[in-house]
Amino acid sequence: MTAGDLERELEALHQASFGWALACCRRDREEAADVLQSVYLKVLEGKAKFDGRSSLKTWLFATIRRTAAEGRRRRWVRALALGRWAARRPDPPPAGDAEASMSEGETLRALRDALDGLPARQRDLLHLVFYEDLTIAEASEVLRISEGSARTHYARGKERLRQRLGARGRP
Repeated sequence: MTAGDLERELEALHQASFGWALACCRRDREEAADVLQSVYLKVLEGKAKFDGRSSLKTWLFATIRRTAAEGRRRRWVRALALGRWAARRPDPPPAGDAEASMSEGETLRALRDALDGLPARQRDLLHLVFYEDLTIAEASEVLRISEGSARTHYARGKERLRQRLGARGRP
């Protein structure tokens, strides 16, 4: 794949890549933008190379996931080293403008809350399959788990999501 082809493919995947980066960064838009910028820089500098063993999207999403995890580890070590671990605050709410918040429907908010309540692996797997249109096999590659484990997490995640959403509808 030539550099020009790679750039066009990355541009075509940008919106989906940002969505996945948001999921990997607990919906922190600033952190997600930083992660995505770091990934693009790794690709352009040749530090991350696509070898063609999977689809470009699968490879890119795995690179985004690893880069987000590296950033979390770096921040955690820094906070621990400086003694700030005791002052940790919960993650900030997702940033967004008032118009976007107002237009977001109650059903979408309920779905997001239900997804946020799932274990991380189930939440990540459902995000990749439903929002990013990856197959379970591709999502298992991104998350670096076996396909059988991915299928189990997928089934359990859907069931938990169904239960959580069903519980919200009851008085």
